[in-house]
Amino acid sequence: MPFNNALKYIKRLYTEFMVRIYDNPPKIFGFLGFIILSTLPFMMETSVLRIFTTANILAIYALSWDLLVGRTGQISLGHALFYGAGAYGSALLYKYLQWPAWLTVPISIILCAMIAIVIGIPALRVKGPYLALLTFSFPLAFEGFTHYYSDIFGGDTGIRPIPKFYSGLGYSQVLIANYYFALILMAISAIIIYKIATSTTGITFISILDDELASKACGINVTKYKLMSFMLSGMFGGLAGAVYAHLIEGRVDPHFISTTLSIFPIIVTVIGGLGSLYGPIIGTYIYNLLDQYVFISIIPLDPSVRIVVYVAIVVFLIIKWPRGIARVIVEKLEDLQEPREIEEILKGKKEKLVKTHASA
Repeated sequence: MPFNNALKYIKRLYTEFMVRIYDNPPKIFGFLGFIILSTLPFMMETSVLRIFTTANILAIYALSWDLLVGRTGQISLGHALFYGAGAYGSALLYKYLQWPAWLTVPISIILCAMIAIVIGIPALRVKGPYLALLTFSFPLAFEGFTHYYSDIFGGDTGIRPIPKFYSGLGYSQVLIANYYFALILMAISAIIIYKIATSTTGITFISILDDELASKACGINVTKYKLMSFMLSGMFGGLAGAVYAHLIEGRVDPHFISTTLSIFPIIVTVIGGLGSLYGPIIGTYIYNLLDQYVFISIIPLDPSVRIVVYVAIVVFLIIKWPRGIARVIVEKLEDLQEPREIEEILKGKKEKLVKTHASA
């Protein structure tokens, strides 16, 4: 019966929720946070939603950087390359082929994956500060490239306008639609990255981070997995850049590959916590709210001065909470989780076994 099948499916979902989320304090607080974010359009003015929409997209960008640096330890100071490549790729496809945003964004993500592979093969041959300096040069080279071929890339003016995802809606309706689109996209990206991080591939990433030589001794192809993390990181970075260009800006210009954008994921990830799913997301929200409501509205500061202030905050947090604010909160929440006694676990397994035989 369809009704019985639906009821069984609901019961299965409820069981999975209770076991995987409800019994895990960090996950249940993350779930509640998502529910609260889902209700923001009903609690705030629509003009405020633009800030949170931006934060949702930039959280994907920060997660992409953390996937590379926090999981495999490959230091990147030029992640704006992928952010800008995603934005420019989508804009160029629209400008010269008139393709819609729903088609240009996925293609630009594939383009970013190809770029990551091409530059990753030589780049990942170096380590530590040499890799950081090499990656730092990539956005600078891309910016020079866009200026040299200004007739294609538009130079300082960039490419404008590019189409939005929605048309025929009122201003407030567009803001609400943009917010939910960015929120759902951020949630899906976070789940995918979490699945990658907890898979065999993610465990291999962590083993490379902990001890690269030991990983090689165990027969792991370190170069292959480094390149894989570089490619996945580039794809999510390109996704963030392409979506931000269409959803927020409606244009693409050289500020998409600026040094500030390369520093941004470093700041928010250190604030939230390196190598964690919650860290980049919480750090991005803290950064955007602090930037908008303190350093723009209350204490107006020039962008260059704001960067210095954020660097000072990062240095303070490294000294005070080197694992980041979110990591400290998550660890406190994990302490609330009461470990079950072994007798209780065995009793549950025994009851499940009896029910299985009875139904059979």
